[in-house]
Amino acid sequence: MNARHIDDRPDEGYVPTTTHAEFGAGNPRLRVRRDGERAEFALEADVVRIGSAADNELRLADSDPVHATITHDDRDEYVLELHGAGEMNSNPDATATHPGDHSQTLRTGASFTVGPWELVFARDEYADHGRPYGGRLGGEYSDQPLQPPHPDYSEEASVHTDAPTHSDSADET
Repeated sequence: MNARHIDDRPDEGYVPTTTHAEFGAGNPRLRVRRDGERAEFALEADVVRIGSAADNELRLADSDPVHATITHDDRDEYVLELHGAGEMNSNPDATATHPGDHSQTLRTGASFTVGPWELVFARDEYADHGRPYGGRLGGEYSDQPLQPPHPDYSEEASVHTDAPTHSDSADET
């Protein structure tokens, strides 16, 4: 086998070093499916309520009125919190970015259920924060160098947070 060590990569061309892209970058979205029905939902609001209530950003029939929320936080992470019954594909624990029995920090491929619906989070790998050096192309586990800490997104986050939300616009009608 003629494998090169990860730190012996050439310096020419694009060599990604981090998955800390601009705030909100990477086309964050949910892939939603049920009984052969499929859709994609862009996560454009800082808080997305998922359920059957009429004023939710993502309305899904046969679910609780507000079954789950996804919050885009000031660390540029998308955090799921399940309010109704459902399954997540990860086991939340005290060492998670956002600990809690019914919450998880979403990474590409993270899936959860809302009633009869299956939802899968996706975000372009260059912005997914979870894997440095170009994601899986940059190495795995012990062969993957650590990336620097999250940048300070507070200025960008406040611009997004100050923008009217879906619920703000609903109050005006």
